[in-house]
Amino acid sequence: MRLEEINPENYEAALAVKVRPDQEDLVEPVVKSLAEAYVYAEYAWPRLILDGDRVVGFLMAFLDIPWDPARDPEDVRSGLWRLNIAAEAQGCGYGRFAVEAVCNEVRARGGSRAYVTWEPRAGGPEDFYLKLGFRPTGERSGEQTVGVLDLHEDRSARAQ
Repeated sequence: MRLEEINPENYEAALAVKVRPDQEDLVEPVVKSLAEAYVYAEYAWPRLILDGDRVVGFLMAFLDIPWDPARDPEDVRSGLWRLNIAAEAQGCGYGRFAVEAVCNEVRARGGSRAYVTWEPRAGGPEDFYLKLGFRPTGERSGEQTVGVLDLHEDRSARAQ
């Protein structure tokens, strides 16, 4: 598995990534993420997820973004902004790989915490993120739960 930058040769493959129909209300389509990556180029880190040459998903991280500058201008965060795993590729470890890749990028940039948000509803990704070690912060981002992962915590004992 590997990540690849979005470029003129692969952006159409990125646009073709579709989640299951029951998940469409949980994550924005890739086209919206790419538009946001353009608008927020300073913070966005969009990548294709590949298994060999096969596109299996899309992720976008946010890196060093002011979280709520009106409340606390010093609160700068990094983490997973979007995760779209293709419907036919789900359950194969690609989501875990994607989250770990984002955490590795955050660490490489000197970060000690990774954040994610999720829609708190049945069938949503909450259990997935909790199994990876994210913990709710008690904050909300819009209607979504905010989770944080301490990147220095020893997670080797956590069940796979």
